[in-house]
Amino acid sequence: MAVAARNQEKLDELVHEVTTAGGQAAAFVLDVGDEEQVKSAFKAAIGRFSKIDILVNNAGITRDQLVMRMKRSDWDDVLKTNLTSAYLCIHQVIGPMLKQRWGRIINTTSIFGQTGQAGQANYAASKAGLIGLTMAVAREVGSRNITCNAVAPGFIETAMTSRMGEEFKQNALKMVPLGRIGTVEDIANAVAFLASDEASYITGHVLSVNGGMLMG
Repeated sequence: MAVAARNQEKLDELVHEVTTAGGQAAAFVLDVGDEEQVKSAFKAAIGRFSKIDILVNNAGITRDQLVMRMKRSDWDDVLKTNLTSAYLCIHQVIGPMLKQRWGRIINTTSIFGQTGQAGQANYAASKAGLIGLTMAVAREVGSRNITCNAVAPGFIETAMTSRMGEEFKQNALKMVPLGRIGTVEDIANAVAFLASDEASYITGHVLSVNGGMLMG
């Protein structure tokens, strides 16, 4: 398993967790919004593991502000990290996957890419763009036994949501029919399913993992 992020310490912790459980993992420090870093990291990962079968794009940041007050830099930063990075990473794996005639690509979008969200025009646009990217790639590579799907989390307990106020959390919870905040394990299980052989006839799909906040 190749894991990539900007934080070396967290990467080392994840590698340790994987290897302790009996798996193999290697860390690659990179900013996924930097094309040259992405190219170098993927070249190193393929050199280390000989191939990449599964790609999970899960980088995401927020720079929240009403659109009338949003700085261009906040728009660009969010689109670069949340959307352009997925294109850059897919671009690196698509050739090898086509040659081996097998692959799984999974993009992490958001419920707000499906519904929109006030104060998050940049974030919602980036996540909606990921849905379009997912469907386009799925159509392009389906004939080579490569699937491309997306997972759309709802309100999940993460470092990002932990910064939100308690009042916001309680109001959000009222909109969840299952009556609880989602966990990272809920998302990981959905990603694992889409990467598995059991999901081999699913592509171009957005799997909503939101406790019922958005249905249909």
